Amino acid sequence: MLKIVVDAMGGDNAPAEIIKGALAALNERKDFTLVFTGNEDLVSRELVKYKYDAARVEVRHCTEVITNDDIPTQAVRSKRDSSVVVGLKMLKEDPAVGGFVSAGSTGAVLTGGVMYIGRIKGVLRPALCPAIPNVSGTQTLLCDCGANAECKPAYLAQFGVMASAYAQAAFNIRSPRVGLLTNGTEEHKGDPLHQEAYALLKETKGINFVGNVEGRDIMYGDLDVVVSDGFSGNIALKSAEGCGKTVAEVLSREFKRNLSSKLAYLCARKQIAKLKGMLDYARLGGSVFLGLKKVVVKCHGSSKAKSIAPAVCQAVDAYHGGLIGNITAMLERAGLNEGATGE
Repeated sequence: MLKIVVDAMGGDNAPAEIIKGALAALNERKDFTLVFTGNEDLVSRELVKYKYDAARVEVRHCTEVITNDDIPTQAVRSKRDSSVVVGLKMLKEDPAVGGFVSAGSTGAVLTGGVMYIGRIKGVLRPALCPAIPNVSGTQTLLCDCGANAECKPAYLAQFGVMASAYAQAAFNIRSPRVGLLTNGTEEHKGDPLHQEAYALLKETKGINFVGNVEGRDIMYGDLDVVVSDGFSGNIALKSAEGCGKTVAEVLSREFKRNLSSKLAYLCARKQIAKLKGMLDYARLGGSVFLGLKKVVVKCHGSSKAKSIAPAVCQAVDAYHGGLIGNITAMLERAGLNEGATGE
């Protein structure tokens, strides 16, 4: 059966929330088993709090933890018995392991992913691709959201292909609509980077490129994929997260203001709950590192159980959907599988 490795020590709320969320996913679905990497004593203390199928859970003891204060490259090389490195090595070496999930250091997960897992042939730069809730009640994939602050046009073209492959594999979208994030929808908008990227995406075979889009279109447009450099994408992602939290906070405060507002809340609570749920990015899990040879999902460092659970399911769905093979095939079809070693 498919194994998913979860870094039990990564993130601000590890190991308690990590284990709680992963076990919630395990109890929800029957098509995978879990491997926790981390301090066995700490992990075991959390496991005894829950009911689960013990035959589907194992713990791989690790003596080290990579923190956000560590320099990623140095930490990955020196802390070989950390929960991140051990998990990534299992993903590389064990054919039964189909995915790795971590809320730990983004830099360490990316560095370790490239070092131990390697890039798919032709991939110039792996990219972080989160799913952002949109007005239709589904999701828009944003690629990249922080792995590559400085990009070349060829990177953005590959991001469009890889994110399209992800949309097909994990979300069963046959022909994902792809937009390029810039400062206007007209073809001539943007700096030279985005103008050249527009031209490349327009000619890229195998993707449904619909043109330039603006930040508001991520959550409100008729799109499945938004392509961005990591700097702009990270700002867009954090702005969307902040918007959701602001709306929820303002609604909560206003409906508690006086008796009439409390009565109004009783009449509208179902609609308000639906709105809050739609804006809650945590329900969609983490960000997949597209371009690696295996499935790696990076969760927000502050993730709690409710976002860890769907992140584990993300890894399962991406594996079963054939994400890696789909990216490889689409890059080849588009003629974008040359120019990198894949190592």
